[in-house]
Amino acid sequence: MAKIEELTELLVTEINNFEKSIQKLETLSEKINATKIGIDIKEYKSIIESHQQKMASHTQTIERFEEDFKNQLKQAKIYPNWAVIVFVVSILVSVFSLFFALYYKG
Repeated sequence: MAKIEELTELLVTEINNFEKSIQKLETLSEKINATKIGIDIKEYKSIIESHQQKMASHTQTIERFEEDFKNQLKQAKIYPNWAVIVFVVSILVSVFSLFFALYYKG
């Protein structure tokens, strides 16, 4: 009989300890569920801001290059000025010499 009493007493204490552990787990679970986790995004904001600044700088560089390219295209000429002037003068001299030859021939 003494052994059965010891075993039941041991079983009762184990059950009580188990119930206490369950209660502790429930309170911890409630605390965990109630706890809100905040995300620190300061580092990410600074990284994103520096990336935006770099992208703005690259965009400005590309826009300047595009403007320079457009200006160069506007100023581009197929023939240099001196070649055009020589051509026009040679045509005028040829026309005048043709008229001069026709006028004095006849």
